[in-house]
Amino acid sequence: MREEAALADRAMIAARAFAAARAMVGARFRPQGCEPETGLDCVGLVWAAYAAAGYGAVRPAAYPLRGWSEERIVAALEEAGLRRVSGGAAVRAGDVALLTLPARQFHLGLIGAHSVIHAHAGLRRVVEAPLEAAWRAAAHWHLAADGKER
Repeated sequence: MREEAALADRAMIAARAFAAARAMVGARFRPQGCEPETGLDCVGLVWAAYAAAGYGAVRPAAYPLRGWSEERIVAALEEAGLRRVSGGAAVRAGDVALLTLPARQFHLGLIGAHSVIHAHAGLRRVVEAPLEAAWRAAAHWHLAADGKER
């Protein structure tokens, strides 16, 4: 019973994070940006959305725009209280997706049932786009039931 309540609470926080990210659509893109008012990158968007939803997690500091290893990204997500979802699990609003781009560059976004919200460097702003196959297939993380489960 307690675990079910904790899972419901985490799902609600994640849904609020997705709604918060949606409110940040249009914010300008800024490398290392972590404030919607001054600009966001993909890491800053995820952490700002969860903070706006009432979930505080320490944002990774001094990460490179390119060349950050997948292991370091996964460790940062786990440190934030997110756990990787296994292959067949349903996508929940507020899940964090890790997209692998060419040349081993990585990109984070918040996914929902039909769309993804991410900081688009090329468009220089936070955007909401249809949830295409690449985002659906990307590894994704849910908030853990206790916020610390790995």
